[in-house]
Amino acid sequence: MVTLNGERCFLRTLGNEDVQAMTELVIRNKRYWSVHEPLHPPEYYTEKIQLRKIQESNRQMQMRREFSFGIFSKTSEKLIGHISVYAIKRLPFSSAYVGYSLDEKEVGQGYATDALQRVCQFAFEEIGLHRLEAFVSPKNLGSVKVLEKAQFQREGLLKQLLYVNGTWEDHFLYALVDEQF
Repeated sequence: MVTLNGERCFLRTLGNEDVQAMTELVIRNKRYWSVHEPLHPPEYYTEKIQLRKIQESNRQMQMRREFSFGIFSKTSEKLIGHISVYAIKRLPFSSAYVGYSLDEKEVGQGYATDALQRVCQFAFEEIGLHRLEAFVSPKNLGSVKVLEKAQFQREGLLKQLLYVNGTWEDHFLYALVDEQF
């Protein structure tokens, strides 16, 4: 288990004991998250599938291909989101993607920025990566703001990158390299 401490929140890899909280989080945010990412089939919102996702994430972590964390409020210790460093590529790239989602009730309180800054530090200092990349919808102004606060630079617009609920959506590509961090 890996735990990372931020100022407002802490990040922790999830275990089997977190399946109920994770399932409640995805159910609670089903509509909110589906604005910028594809809506999942009904079985995704079950403990069975969320347990499989947690277990697969832990297998990926053991192989150092992905590190996924729950985002927990420091004050309540409640699971309020998740963040991952995934699709890790070793040299000659030494890069990965970062993605995150926060409970709609917790948006605008600094949790996502805190979590992203802490996971970037982990990626550069502990995993030894050189570059992190993130995709974000131009419509997702809150997430754009989070990336820019964390010093990510916009590198371009990827046309029709992601199929979201019946429509091909453009996304910005943001990146951060270790010497900028």
